[in-house]
Amino acid sequence: MSAVPPSLHRIVLLGPPASGKGTQGKRLAESLGLGYLSTGALLRENVENGTPLGNQAAPILARGEYLPDDLMNPILGDWLEKQNGGGWVLDGFPRSLPQALFLEDWLSDHGRAVDAAVSLEVPFEELLERTRNRVECPSCRWTGQRSQLVSGGTCPKCGSPAGPRADDDEVNFRSRHAEFTSLTGPVIGHFRKKGILHAVDATRPKEEVAAAILASLATP
Repeated sequence: MSAVPPSLHRIVLLGPPASGKGTQGKRLAESLGLGYLSTGALLRENVENGTPLGNQAAPILARGEYLPDDLMNPILGDWLEKQNGGGWVLDGFPRSLPQALFLEDWLSDHGRAVDAAVSLEVPFEELLERTRNRVECPSCRWTGQRSQLVSGGTCPKCGSPAGPRADDDEVNFRSRHAEFTSLTGPVIGHFRKKGILHAVDATRPKEEVAAAILASLATP
């Protein structure tokens, strides 16, 4: 497999809920030496800590809805400012076409652009099954399946108690998937038209998906 071009500094990771964005986003960022932001993990952390942002986000997330652009865009802009021009992988942003346009305008104002978009593709029924068995560690933000927990239901990474995410009931998942289809579908189409979309089959084992993402990005 040829190496990913060093010019690929700014990558957005797209995919429906439970498609593996968190796992693959972290792997991709580590493989390429880039910064990483999971907006979902950031929001859940704020909800758990009762911050002003968390208090605003909690009822919206509980309904299985995306945060409105006027809340998400400033969060993303603030994070980008702190990266000092370094490369990154964004997981969970943009989730709507207005967010994609905000990101492109922000980058353009700073003499940069989105270099690549990766779309993780998984059938609905498999996503639903993954959601039913998904667990997350509130301490280190590891996420995986129940079968991966060690004795006593603890995180295999840090040893803290892990369990289902608060937003992972089936009704919530169906709502979030519908939101993804209607709002993020146009984002995928937008990046496809720009010629920078890399669609990856994410039904395979995690290691194979990670390798497929790198191979796709290495292909001109």
